[in-house]
Amino acid sequence: MYLPDTYLLALLFMIGSMLCWGSWANSMKLCPGYRFQLFYWDYVGGLFVGVAVWGFTFGSLGSTGQTFLDGLRSAHASAIWEAIASGMLFNLANILLVAAIEVAGMAVAFPVGIGLALVLGAAGSYLFSPQGDPWLLFGGIALVMTAIVCDALAYREHAAASRQGNGRGIVLSLVSGALMGSFYPVVSKAMTGPGALSPYAAALPFATGVALCALPLNFIFMRHPIDGGARTSMQDYKSAPARWHWAGILGGAIWASGAIFNFVASQVHFVGPAISYSIGQGATMVSACWGVFIWHEFRSPSARTRMLLFWMFVCFLAGLTAIAAAPLVRL
Repeated sequence: MYLPDTYLLALLFMIGSMLCWGSWANSMKLCPGYRFQLFYWDYVGGLFVGVAVWGFTFGSLGSTGQTFLDGLRSAHASAIWEAIASGMLFNLANILLVAAIEVAGMAVAFPVGIGLALVLGAAGSYLFSPQGDPWLLFGGIALVMTAIVCDALAYREHAAASRQGNGRGIVLSLVSGALMGSFYPVVSKAMTGPGALSPYAAALPFATGVALCALPLNFIFMRHPIDGGARTSMQDYKSAPARWHWAGILGGAIWASGAIFNFVASQVHFVGPAISYSIGQGATMVSACWGVFIWHEFRSPSARTRMLLFWMFVCFLAGLTAIAAAPLVRL
């Protein structure tokens, strides 16, 4: 399999992860009127497509470690189950995130939900594998937390001005973030120690865990929607245009690509999971840019809303810069 051998290459992998994780939700925007529960079936299929593409290319090339299939064969059962469990945790969090995007938009759901996940996931991963300068790492995390607060205040200000929204989007984002922050330390453990999975191989049981959790959970949310919408059925899924199904598959493949980039970077000895996850979760900045500048989710913002959005971006950039510099201090 291929692993980066310099920090610059590892950083490029982490930036790739950030771009993929922050952009996959645009595929939802290509399906106006397509309920998130229906979109999610195609998204899960796209995860397996992405895992297979990377597993049988980069995961099977190079002279470092095991190939994609060999990594699966030699892994201990405990590591495989840990990867499955992390996929199940991620799935629950991601369904809530997709619902939050539908209710509140990308510019709110990602900074609040994924920003909180960054804080929890990075802290948990650092306790498990402490690498990088802690002052820069946790100082950057504090700046990200400040950005989350700014975004939440901007949403409240905008919703009050337009007389829209009841806070459901914020609540869904926060619950999603709390769950999202718990999956990465678990999958990191599956890739560490004797009998561990390689980063490419770990993606397959992870995606399997997503599917196992999605099957019952998504059916429940179809009958009892958490976004406040009407019930939906598989008949609605079957009658959707083909391009919507392809958009969902594309979204899943893009997310899976980001996950593999991140898993690979986390296994580079001078990076570690806490820093890899933290930079990958700069996806919040990418998604907020999509939401604000491309999809215009904050139309006609007040002066106070514009100020809060400005400081959100400043704090995110400063925080991510500090996190990215953390491993350089100890190189």
